[in-house]
Amino acid sequence: MRVRVRYFASLRDAAGRDEEQVEAGAGLAALYAALAERHCFTLPRERLRVAVNGEFTAWDAPLAAGDEVVFIPPVSGG
Repeated sequence: MRVRVRYFASLRDAAGRDEEQVEAGAGLAALYAALAERHCFTLPRERLRVAVNGEFTAWDAPLAAGDEVVFIPPVSGG
């Protein structure tokens, strides 16, 4: 199933794009692991929040075709 992944902050910088359409068959954790390998993300999953269709969710939440997934890294501010 295809989902849309949006990137922010350091993940956007590492991926070199704001978003992409990807195949996601085994859930959010497996999706992040595949994307981390593809884009050389260095943040472990435990340091991220994840949202599906605009709602924060657990890493074991189900995905459906067409979902929008956002992995949110820690952000520093001032």
